[in-house]
Amino acid sequence: MPFFIKSKRKQSKSKTKNQRPQVSLSGEPSKRKRKKLRLQNEEIESESEIESDDGNRKADVVTSSDEEETAQEKKLRLAKEYLSNLEQEEADKREEDEIHRDIISHRLKQDLLEQSGKLQKLVADEYEEPSLDDLIVLRGHQLSVTCTVISPDKRHVFSGSKDCSIIKWDAVGGRRLHTIQGGRKGTEDTHTGHTDHVLCLAMSSDGKFLASGGRNKFVLLWNPDTCQLLHKFTGHRDAISGLAFRIGSHQLFSASHDRSVKIWNVDELAYIETLFGHSDAITGIDSLFRDRAITSGGRDASIRIWKVVEESQLVFNGDPGSIDCIAFINESNFVSGSDNNSLSVWSLMKKKPLVTVRNAHQGHDQNGNSSPRTNWITAVAALHNTDLLASAGSKDGCIKLWKTSKNYTVLQPLFSIPMVGFVNSLVFSVDGQTLVAGIGQEHKLGRWWRIKEAKNGTRIIKLKKKEA
Repeated sequence: MPFFIKSKRKQSKSKTKNQRPQVSLSGEPSKRKRKKLRLQNEEIESESEIESDDGNRKADVVTSSDEEETAQEKKLRLAKEYLSNLEQEEADKREEDEIHRDIISHRLKQDLLEQSGKLQKLVADEYEEPSLDDLIVLRGHQLSVTCTVISPDKRHVFSGSKDCSIIKWDAVGGRRLHTIQGGRKGTEDTHTGHTDHVLCLAMSSDGKFLASGGRNKFVLLWNPDTCQLLHKFTGHRDAISGLAFRIGSHQLFSASHDRSVKIWNVDELAYIETLFGHSDAITGIDSLFRDRAITSGGRDASIRIWKVVEESQLVFNGDPGSIDCIAFINESNFVSGSDNNSLSVWSLMKKKPLVTVRNAHQGHDQNGNSSPRTNWITAVAALHNTDLLASAGSKDGCIKLWKTSKNYTVLQPLFSIPMVGFVNSLVFSVDGQTLVAGIGQEHKLGRWWRIKEAKNGTRIIKLKKKEA
């Protein structure tokens, strides 16, 4: 039994050695072959994985080098941005400097044009007719208000009257702040203030001094803050009809019915000189930046510009009649009003008016007939270096605003502001937002007519511009 088993094992071994690999009839590899191929494929895949890992390592190296380059580029970019920002800041600074230079240059050019009398701002068309809400009424004088002035900061208004008093007003609230009482005639040596009609007021451009004049023949200098008397200038032989400070200085001009103009140094409280030339009582005076003054000569029908430094004068002759009021528009042009109801604009370059409006303020006589002479022009005002003017027509109680053309050869009416009474004074604020008028029952120089229904006082008119 064991023998057969042994032989059987040997036979199977030999049989295995001599046996050929079996191939399936379908041509596919056998199971063993497939297993071997699978092992080989696994080896190939593992090698490819190793290769891919090596490739990934190489890619990681490349990527890290790229990241290092990007950091360097970022530093370079930031540096460039920093330099660009510096350049932009410098450019902006240069642009701002250029803007500042342009602003300064424009301001200097405006100042030069203003001082040379060639500046003209066209603002008249921007204004609209005021309403009753734009009017502030200041009442405190017993008799007709003859003169008014507004402070440079527009906070205060001063008014003078035939009752010999001067009142300081709050221009915003309309309250009376102080009253400089008038005195009786003959008490000039003991009374601090005027003892006769106050006819004119003027304030320096810095608001430090207030000057007043009237029929008592002397000029009083006041502190406008405290209303204390600082000095009394004497020398005129008749009523003081006009006062004007030179803008930007404390040089004071005074005009009188004695036909003379006197110049005073307010800082030194000293008299400088007297100017002669008019052949009749001087009715008005004005001054701007230059060392000059302009006066209207009343019945001598002349206007004179006094060149103080050159010691000469320019003479302009108007129509027959009385030139009652005068005002500078700029250093080269001025406006005048006459008792023949004509309003004229003049130039230094011509002896005759550039334009004259006849019958500027229509009037009527007692029979209701048109009578231009009954409403002579009693006050004129100009917003300096602009095309805006104002005039008042005596007892017609009407304030008219006018627009001048660019070359001052045309006068066009803008609108009228009705008042009841004699308009004896007109003055614009520096910025053109306010017009102050002095109203009375009588004319400031006489009692030719009397309007009983009129209320003596001061009117503050707020001038508004049209909405854009």
